[in-house]
Amino acid sequence: MTYRYSSVIVLLILLFSSCDTNPLLIDVSDSQVEINFVNVDEAIFYSDSSELISKHHYFKNELKNIYDYEIGHVLQIGLVEDTAFYNSIQLFRKDTSIQTLERRIATLLPYLEKKEENIKDGFSHLKYHFPEGVQPTTIAYLNALFSTAVFCTENEIGVGTEWYLGDTTDVVQQLNPQYFFDWMKHAMDVRYYERDILTGWIETHYVNSVEGNLAENMIRWGKILYLVEAAFPEKNPSIIVRYSEEDYEWALKNEENFWRYLVDEKLLFKSNDQTTRNMISEGPFTPGLPNQEAPDRYGQFLGWRMVHQYMKKNDVSVEKMVEASYNEILQDYEVD
Repeated sequence: MTYRYSSVIVLLILLFSSCDTNPLLIDVSDSQVEINFVNVDEAIFYSDSSELISKHHYFKNELKNIYDYEIGHVLQIGLVEDTAFYNSIQLFRKDTSIQTLERRIATLLPYLEKKEENIKDGFSHLKYHFPEGVQPTTIAYLNALFSTAVFCTENEIGVGTEWYLGDTTDVVQQLNPQYFFDWMKHAMDVRYYERDILTGWIETHYVNSVEGNLAENMIRWGKILYLVEAAFPEKNPSIIVRYSEEDYEWALKNEENFWRYLVDEKLLFKSNDQTTRNMISEGPFTPGLPNQEAPDRYGQFLGWRMVHQYMKKNDVSVEKMVEASYNEILQDYEVD
């Protein structure tokens, strides 16, 4: 009797623990990726004349789109002749504000380099779910002068490292408040570094853009965030959706209220650009809601919750989920 009773207890423990098992926790030992990390900013700022010209030609050929963006859009030099290029870089280096920014980036870079294995592991998880999916060959560290955080091309990712210095850093605090609002500075948090890189790549290469109604756009972002979660299944969900812990708990608590508001106001099937921007875009809060305590991008959050329920109710792969229509996922959604 004692043996049988103990066996039943063990069976029940295993049963209930299996219900809590995260299906995204997988073995990726057979799905490893190789990614080359290149510090373009260091080459531009610290190389001597001959080394700089050599790297200039290398980057033009090997990282063409990323490099075009850096020296064309950010530094506004362009692919000019060697002498003119070097002279322009010399002027860039002499700028005292650039020198200060470069020193701050230099202190952050060793910390970012320690995250390279985490990033490769995230892409290995992505490869597990999408064996034929495109993977980046190179991730380039840039000083993008606060023009962009993550910039993706067909095969590379450019990362504006200055975006992760934190809002207490002097160069971030001194950014012009007319263009860089407090909520933007607050978002320059290194906790989201790996998450942002995978999000940018997934948004560009794995989930097609849509021009439909609000529900379609919400679910598109739900798919993107679910893939980010699949890449980092052990990360705190608040990091996945890029919320503080407080905002994440608020979003969960008010999920039903938000859903009822969208239904009552008949917003889900509106193809209004402003409505979609309000619910999807970054900002200090989500505009258009009756409660301005709502964190920004609440439409993304709800789309992610919809995809979660769809995956719980259906025995489908992550790859098949991406192919599912927004209507399939919407019909499975019920507020918990």
